[in-house]
Formats: sequence, C-alpha cells, structure tokens
Amino acid sequence: MTSLQPVALKAAASRQAVAAATAVIVQHSRSFSWASKLLPPAHRSDAVVLYAWCRRADDAVDDAPDAASARLALDRLQEELDDLYAGKLSDDIQLRAFSEVVARTAIPKVYPQELLEGMRMDVDGTHYADHATFLRYCFRAAGTVGLMMCHVLGATHQAALRRAAQLGMAMQITNICRDVAEDWQRDRLYLPQPLLARHHLAGLHAQLGQPLTADAAPPIAAVVKELLCEAEALYRSGQWGLRLLPWRAAVAIGVAQALYADIGRSLQAQGFDPLRGRAHTTAWRKLVLSAKVVAQQLLDLPRRWTGLGCPRQLYHGPAIQGVADILPQLEPAGELPSG
Repeated sequence: MTSLQPVALKAAASRQAVAAATAVIVQHSRSFSWASKLLPPAHRSDAVVLYAWCRRADDAVDDAPDAASARLALDRLQEELDDLYAGKLSDDIQLRAFSEVVARTAIPKVYPQELLEGMRMDVDGTHYADHATFLRYCFRAAGTVGLMMCHVLGATHQAALRRAAQLGMAMQITNICRDVAEDWQRDRLYLPQPLLARHHLAGLHAQLGQPLTADAAPPIAAVVKELLCEAEALYRSGQWGLRLLPWRAAVAIGVAQALYADIGRSLQAQGFDPLRGRAHTTAWRKLVLSAKVVAQQLLDLPRRWTGLGCPRQLYHGPAIQGVADILPQLEPAGELPSG
C-alpha cells in the first residue's frame, strides 16, 4: 500500500481537473465514457481522473515522433510517477488530481509501474514470441487498470483484484484483435507468434513496414478467432467478480464489459477479419446491452441482501505483482472465493 497522504485540491481546481479528465474519456473511449455515467459521483470523478492519467501516459509515448523520443517520454513518465509516490507535488493539475486519487484509494505503486512497463514493451518493439509474453503485455496494458479501478471502487478483496485484472486483460485482447490493421500501420504486431505459426504466418513479423497482403487475411482471421475465445473465458471469469463490487459500480463495470465483449461479436459478424474495417458497437446495441446488465444486476440483488454474495472487505495481503498471480487460475463461474 502507498503511504502517500492526500493533498486536497481546492474545489475549483478539483472541478477543473475532473472536467478535463471527463473530456479525455469522452474523446478517446466511448464505451468507458458511457459506462462511467452509471458510477456514483465520487467514484465517477476518481475513475475519470485515473483514466485520464493512463491516457496521458499512453499518448506521451504514442505521439512521440521516433523511438528515441518515446524513450525520453517514458523516462519523464517514470520520474513523474516516482515523484508522485515520494509525495512531491506537481504543478500539473492532472498529476495533482491523480496523486490525490492514489493517496485516497491506496493504489500500490506496482500497478501504475507495471502499466509503464507495458508501454516500454511497445517502445522496445517487443516480439511476442510466446503466449506468456503476450499475456504479460495484456496484464500490463489493461489488467493493471482493472486493479487500480478496484481501489477506486473500494473493492480490494483479493478475489476482486484477480477478477478485475482478468477483465482488463480480456478487454485488451479484444482491442488487439480489433486494431490489427491500425497497429500494422504503426509498425506494431501484437498477435502471438505461436498462433501465427499454427496458421502458416510464422514470418509475418518480418513483413512489418510493408502493406498487408490479401492472402494474410484468412489466417489472421483464424488467429483473431482463437484470441477472442480466450478473451471470452476471461470475460466470464471477470463477470463473476461483479458480485464483489458495490451495486452501482457492478452495473457500470458490467456495462463496460458488455460493450467491449460486443466488439468481439462484431468481429465475428465480419468473419473475424479485422482487415475488413474497425469493428464497433452501435448506439442502439449499447442501449440494449446496458438494459440487460441492469436487469441482471437487479436479479442479483436478493443475493446481496441475504449475504450470499462475495465479501467486499479490504484485502491486506501483498499487491498483485504480475500475470502469474492472475492466470491460469480461472475458477468455475459458480465457485465462491474463501474468506
């Protein structure tokens, strides 16, 4: 746990920071923006500030003109994070707001640190030569966000942490599948080598920087199909963890999960081929899926009232350190955690 003491922003500055963070989430993630509206106001403000910090870090690296500049940006982000956890105040209002969230919700440094390590994998042009490296990246890029969100939502039982990380990893796998063409244009390939080799695309990584050929589409679609099946297993496990959250938070996170999982179904509708266009969820589908999640959570209320749900007490054990603490322990959907 962090030993930071919260240094409250003045009310006007706090409103300004939250407004700026909300604008970031609206611009960059319609799914998270939609779902965040369902959170209680206090949780919503902290969640958007957390998202804005993650986006700020991601943009600082992605918008760099070359690898050397990206490494310098990453070094600056590391210095900011070190200063933040050392209690040094920043003049940047967004960093101050994030510092306040970190201190108030006791987010361990290992989580944002691992997020930066995921960005370092991007900067270093990591080749996903085995599935373990691929899963490590997914944990760092998004599983860590799930872990930090648990602290924001006040549900840091160990089971909640693990399920949240699994849910974040599922969302990242969905992102990777959706963005194959876009990532290729940025000289990035996240599809793991063993799956590419299984579908006769072992040499695809060597072709980065060249246009994707039409004959690559069917095997890429086969790889995407396999990855989405893996994501679906993670979604199911993560969904079970909604029982560990306060009711409104469970609705919001359930909606975010449903919208991201629906991107996978959109990919399925186009033959799992991400080269046929960017898969998305329509506004009408968002409404339908949101209504289904609300209905599911209403049906779950008796379990909460009778105390048959999972515990939500604070977990005082060690922080989740990496993907080895998350996988491959995907419990059956009906199993309750002990303690």
